[in-house]
Amino acid sequence: VEDQRARWERKHSRTAKELLETEYKYIEQLDLVLTYFVTILKAKGTVKPAVLETIFGPLESLYSASHVLSLHLEKGNLGPGLENFCQCLDLYGHYAENLEQANKTLKEQMRKNKSFRQFKKLQETRPQFQGRRLEDLLPLPLQRLHQYKHFFRDLLENTSPDTAEYQTLAKTVKSVCEVSHWVQDIFDKRENSLQLLRVQKLLKGQKTRVLTPGRWYIREGWLLVVPSKGEELKRRMFFLFSDTLIAAKPCHPLHLLNSNKLSCQAVYPLHQCSVDKVFGHTWSQGGLLSLSFPHKTLLLMSSNQQEINDWYWSLTIAVR
Repeated sequence: VEDQRARWERKHSRTAKELLETEYKYIEQLDLVLTYFVTILKAKGTVKPAVLETIFGPLESLYSASHVLSLHLEKGNLGPGLENFCQCLDLYGHYAENLEQANKTLKEQMRKNKSFRQFKKLQETRPQFQGRRLEDLLPLPLQRLHQYKHFFRDLLENTSPDTAEYQTLAKTVKSVCEVSHWVQDIFDKRENSLQLLRVQKLLKGQKTRVLTPGRWYIREGWLLVVPSKGEELKRRMFFLFSDTLIAAKPCHPLHLLNSNKLSCQAVYPLHQCSVDKVFGHTWSQGGLLSLSFPHKTLLLMSSNQQEINDWYWSLTIAVR
């Protein structure tokens, strides 16, 4: 037991030291942005206050929270430091929510505001920035949030469970994980919106509505459709979403406007669909999927075994 406690204390001490050292570095990087951008831009009035707020979000509040945390860590007051820090964790979620708009506004200012463009270029050439641009520094809080999760977990694992500090660390880990999930959800939704928009642009015309609230993109790929009456196999591009399957074929390569687009052939809602896998043709390579809908059965084929398996699992999950 004594050996175990000694090991815990050594690891705990090492992690606490590393947490403080990396916190100093993080504060230093935030300070660069606040000193050379936010403070000067406020004083000069190069951009409107609302624009400044959009680009930098709650960065000043994040800086203050980290500064207070570092003061507690310096004195070895981990418990009170973490209790105080947990009250500020929501700032990271709000920062993540704002980041996309921050990047859009920054690009807009770079395009429209000549004095801001010149100012940004000048600040980024300072030796303190070491060749980094403002765009490289803005995601820092979210990278730091990810690091916090690992540091606090390591500290928890190397703290005796019968101490008050253990309870505080357990609460902190739970809070950081909750905010991390919130941030990940923001990024997942953003990525999903981009995928839906990309597929919408790939399809000719606006008849097929891909951009639907609550819809999630899952996968896409070429599959062969096996016709019911002995006709030739038809190669089609399929887009699978959480609620529907879309089949499309390429537009004519000589079409003036849509040569690089796809024409929607069919939309299959998945709420009344069942999926079965059929093996044993194309010399045991690949396979056949059978999709049963209330008024139609769709047979899809691929010569690639892995591809047919992946489609089977994706479709099964989507249907569920």
